[in-house]
Amino acid sequence: MPRTIDQQIAEAQAKLNRLKTRQKANDTRRKIIVGAIVTTEALKDPKIARWMASTLRKNATREVDQKEIAGLLAELDAKAGTA
Repeated sequence: MPRTIDQQIAEAQAKLNRLKTRQKANDTRRKIIVGAIVTTEALKDPKIARWMASTLRKNATREVDQKEIAGLLAELDAKAGTA
């Protein structure tokens, strides 16, 4: 029995939703990888540490985010010599 137009639309929407979910997962994975690499380099290089600490302070405006990165900021400040 052939699929109705409504069934075809529902299948296309389901496929679109799966693709959007996969795209979001890929984006999250990329952010984790980049974040890990930048953090590792910042903890080795005072110049990068200063930049990263400044950038985090400027952009992490939610209190919950600030609490989450407090320990990292302390490490970056120590590396940058600004603690």
